[in-house]
Parts: sequence; structure tokens; C-alpha cells
Amino acid sequence: MRLASCAALLLAGAAVLANRPSALNAVLAVGVLIVVAGVLAAPRIVRLWTELMGERAARVREEQRAEIAAHLHDSVLQTLALIQNRAGASSEVARIARAQERELRDWLFERDVPVANDLAAEIRAIAGAIELDYPATLEVVAVGVSVPGAAPLLAATREAMLNAARHAGGEISVYLESAPDGVDVFVRDRGPGVDLGALPDDRLGIRESIIGRMSRAGGSAVVRPGAGGSGTEVHLHLGSRP
Repeated sequence: MRLASCAALLLAGAAVLANRPSALNAVLAVGVLIVVAGVLAAPRIVRLWTELMGERAARVREEQRAEIAAHLHDSVLQTLALIQNRAGASSEVARIARAQERELRDWLFERDVPVANDLAAEIRAIAGAIELDYPATLEVVAVGVSVPGAAPLLAATREAMLNAARHAGGEISVYLESAPDGVDVFVRDRGPGVDLGALPDDRLGIRESIIGRMSRAGGSAVVRPGAGGSGTEVHLHLGSRP
């Protein structure tokens, strides 16, 4: 409709200029061209202006978030960390402080934004829930791009984290590494360790929920002593799918 109206204006201007050539008609014809150009360009100008304002607003919000993050890091986050250190990892006060610190960090670094099938985000959520139920502190580190969360790998990781929290407690590290050839997860604790050969047959948590589950999914799971023979390390690997 807009193009048709512009074409009609152009034809009218050309007709006036052809039938009555004069300086006034030439000015009118130029005016028609300017109007047509303005009508055609207006939507794009409006769109560009809207995008510019949106980018500016986003930049302002990001600067404000950075200022808030710096202030909270220097005050609230350090206070929460001090509470955890003074209270001890096994105390209720430390667990509450840890949960509040995790929520605050998620907000500051926008990790609370839902991302479908984000394995790292799902593992962090599980870690936060475990910390509320057990005297343990789980530190999750993710390296590499976000990958779709494979259900067997996520379930096996959860079981390994739960076992570490139940039987070892204290500080537990969870390291996730995503690479083109697959995903690796390491769950390490500082507990007394575990002897697979000495486990009763009815203890299916490690054999089936971790090792068996990963094997059925085409991956692997290795349970071994931690560095220096202290604690336990669970290494899960799931290859990339074509």
C-alpha cells in the first residue's frame, strides 16, 4: 500500500512537470520526490532508532549491574564468605550463608537466566540443593561452551555428588569440561575413600546408578582414590553424538 501511494505521487509529479514545465512545477516535483523518499525511509529510520535506544538501554543496565556487583562483592559476598569460614562447613549457619552466596552470584552473573538443557546450570542447581541438605560445600567449575544436558550423564553426576556429600562431606569439587569429542565430569571429595570390592551387593548407588548408567549410555565411569590416595574421585565421560 505504501509503495503504491509513493508510485502514484511520483506519477503525479512527473505529469505536472511534463504538462506545465516551469520553475514552480519543478520545485513541486522535487518536493514530491522528497516526500516519497521520506515515506519509504521512515520505517527503516524508526527501526534503527529503536535498535539504537535498545542498545543504549542494555549498555546502561550492564554498567549498573557491574557497579552493583562491585559493591556487593566488597561487602555482602565477603561477609557471607566470612560467616562460612567462622561457622564451619558442617553448621546450619554456613549452609544458609552458602546458599545465599550462590543465589547472589547467580543473579550478579546472570546464571539464573533459564537456558534449556544447559548441563552446567543444571549441575549448579543440583549442587545448591545438596548443600541445603548435607554438611558439604560443592564448588562447580565449568570449562568450555554450554552443551545440551545428557540425562544419563546428569543423573550419574547427581549420584556422585550425593554420595560425596553423604559419606565425605566438607569441600567437594565438581569440574565439568566440554570439548568437541565429548564431556567429562570430575567429582572429588576429601573423605575416607571407597573400596568398590568391599561394597555389599545391595549397595547399587555406585555400581548401577553411576557405572552401570554411564555404560548403558555409551559412556564410562571410573571411581578411584583421590590425589595422594586421599578421598575419592569419580570421572564420568560421555562422547559426543553425531
